Formats: sequence, structure tokens, C-alpha cells
Amino acid sequence: MSGVAVFSDLDRTLVYSPSALLLTMPDEEAPRLLCVEVYQGRPLSFVTERAAGGIGALTEAGVLVPVTTRTPEQYRRIHLPGPTPKFALTANGGRLLRDGEEDLDYTAALDARLAGEGAPYDEVWSHLQELAGSEAGSAFVEKARGADGLFCYAVVDRDALPAGWVEELGGYCTERGWTVSVQGRKVYCVPVGLSKGTAMREVAVMLGSRTVAAAGDSLLDRELLEAADVAIRPAHGELADSGWTAPHLTVTRGRGAAAGEEIVDWMVALAL
Repeated sequence: MSGVAVFSDLDRTLVYSPSALLLTMPDEEAPRLLCVEVYQGRPLSFVTERAAGGIGALTEAGVLVPVTTRTPEQYRRIHLPGPTPKFALTANGGRLLRDGEEDLDYTAALDARLAGEGAPYDEVWSHLQELAGSEAGSAFVEKARGADGLFCYAVVDRDALPAGWVEELGGYCTERGWTVSVQGRKVYCVPVGLSKGTAMREVAVMLGSRTVAAAGDSLLDRELLEAADVAIRPAHGELADSGWTAPHLTVTRGRGAAAGEEIVDWMVALAL
């Protein structure tokens, strides 16, 4: 180990769906892509060939820790270049995977802590389901989903969202010790105590890391980036839209897959 551990969000930070690649050059100049996720028999997420080389080197060195809002099941669809990361944080830091398998001691401790903080999952999940049901066919709520009994979210049509709908849901959640975040087409309801930043600090201790670096693009990544010694975010995403910055933060020049390459280059220069 180099003494540096790199904790990175996945979607729209390291890996990109076709719509998130943001390839602005002529087709004949576009970079070669590696598919890293297949869903229902179809390619879903990609990295560029250049980024793939850096990711493979980071996983080979054992310094890359994926940190994602995806559930363990959703995360296991991602096949990053190189060996399986020794540690991965899924479900917004709610589930720790060691060599691809859930750490049940970590799960039990986290679940016990959350049980004593804020409203229980079932209460908020029921409220979101009621909202989704009452808005069914309303042209903006498509479905609601729960994530491992930890947090929940609604898939919506952002353009059709009524004014104040997210704010009203946010008020409900804030009163109960939860937060609301909008990422793409998903509106997340997450307990305040369930954070990528807190989880990162715990795993950094396990790794014995002297320096902790982090990368992410969304509001749910902000605490992760704030808790790191050094951090990077792409020039796209929720954090970019909000203009968030910090003294220890680097912002990429490019957007989309070009930003992904910059982020990987930054990680390699720092950790290897």
C-alpha cells in the first residue's frame, strides 16, 4: 500500500451510461470504450480505454475503494478493470463488501446505529409509496423503490415535477432526521446518519491509510469529498450545478467521459 486510499463514486464519476458520456467530438475522433456493466442483456455503463488502464492499475495496487449509492446487487453488475476491489461501500455507505462479500458485522453495527437515529425506514418508505401511488399517472412519478431497508427513492420526470414537490418532501424528511437529494431522474430519501463520508472514515481506519482521497459528482457525495484530505469532482453533476467548491478540491476541465479520464489520471498520480 502507498499509504493513500482513493474512495470514488461510480456513476457519472468513474463509469458512464451512454447519455452521460457527453462525447462532443466527431464520431471518428471518439475514444474507444470498454463496457463495464450489462443489464438485462444490454450494455449499460462504460469507461474509456485510457481510464480503464488507470482503474486497473489502482485496483491491482489495492488502493481504490468504490463508494456508491447502488445496492450490493446493483454494484455487482459493475466489473471494473483489474481484480475485484478488496473493499467496496454500497448503499450510500450502508453495506461494506470485502472481496465482493457483505461484511455482516459492519451491517449489524450500522443497522443498530440507524435504529436509534431519526424516523424508522418503514415510516419514510410508506410515505414515499403513498406519494408515488397518489401521483401515479400524473406524468411525473414513474415508480418508487426501496434499497435494502436503508433508504428509498422515486423515479420521476424532472421536467414535469410540480413546483415545490421536492421541497415539500424535503420538509417531511428533515423533520424525521432524513435528507432529500435529487440525482438525475431519482429523488432520494436517505437517513442523515447514512453517509458515504462516515463510511469512508471507518474503512480508511481498517486500511491504515495515511492520506484519504475522494471523488464524486452528486450531493450525496459532498460529505465524502468534505471528509477527505484531498478531493476531486467533475465539471458536471449536482455539485457542479450548485457551484460547490472547497480549498482541498480539484475540479476537472472536461465533462462526461473526459472528466472521468481526468479523475482517474489524478488518482493514479496521487496513489501510485
